[in-house]
Amino acid sequence: MTRPLFIGVAGGSGSGKSTIAQRIATGLAPARVAMVDMDAYYRNRSDLTFEERKRENWDHPNALEMDLFLEQLGALARREAIPKPVYDYATHLRRAESERVEPADAVIVDGILLFTDERVRQRLDVKVFVDTEADERLIRRLDRDVAERGRPLREILDQYLATVRPMHLQFVEPSKRYADVIVPRGGENAVAVGMIVSLVRDRLGRGPGAAPHG
Repeated sequence: MTRPLFIGVAGGSGSGKSTIAQRIATGLAPARVAMVDMDAYYRNRSDLTFEERKRENWDHPNALEMDLFLEQLGALARREAIPKPVYDYATHLRRAESERVEPADAVIVDGILLFTDERVRQRLDVKVFVDTEADERLIRRLDRDVAERGRPLREILDQYLATVRPMHLQFVEPSKRYADVIVPRGGENAVAVGMIVSLVRDRLGRGPGAAPHG
């Protein structure tokens, strides 16, 4: 049985990664597609109080449980189902329940820090970086965190200045050099999405699991 094709979608917080990933998945139908968000693998810091968790730097690679992430990517590569963690952004904790992700022909993985780890890059057959202007990313983050995560405006801005922006400059932006495809303007770039879908369809047609590159 051939290995599934792995597509990685990286970019800054609020860049439109999830939108791009979902549109790629929709465009690949009727091929079976699994979706894995790297955010689900934030460490479960239940040893900290809620106030301490709010002050944690969640934009640093050390905030992620990389061993579990790599272990579950490996299982999907073997076409095995995984119990993907479910992360609660309101409490900054992992929920008790997990989400079953079934094996598929293509696995789409997204995350701001996706390309910062060489072991992850080696698993990805196609690497996409969503390149969106900083002001647009901040506006999207404000809208999302207020509406979906119930966070106050001041807290969002403080976190952006303290960790999101500096970690983007230190880790996320430099990782763009590893991308095979750079998508400007985020999820609204229909032309770029169409090109990526065509590329992936072609790779799937020639047989999923072509040798990955780092």
